[in-house]
Amino acid sequence: MWYVIYAKDRANSLEERMRVRANHLARMQKLIEQGRVLVAGPMPAIDSEEPGPAGFAGSTIIAEFASLDAAEHWVSEDPYVVSGVYESYEVHPFLRVLP
Repeated sequence: MWYVIYAKDRANSLEERMRVRANHLARMQKLIEQGRVLVAGPMPAIDSEEPGPAGFAGSTIIAEFASLDAAEHWVSEDPYVVSGVYESYEVHPFLRVLP
């Protein structure tokens, strides 16, 4: 089943986000190679594709997992969670209807 992971960055986390970004992306790449990512990306803190020092408000990932527990376990080990970039996250089942 698909699950949406909505994560919120803690304030002033841009430097730490950039420090662990390669590890986060390498982990995401494994899901991509398995065909398990519908969409994923950061949410800029301002209305710009290049937010600069404003940084990011968080991230959204829609990916396929065997269960809600599996999705929650996966995100709990993400470098952004472990390093404290994300102050919180939510995981919810997602039904793809369109397109």
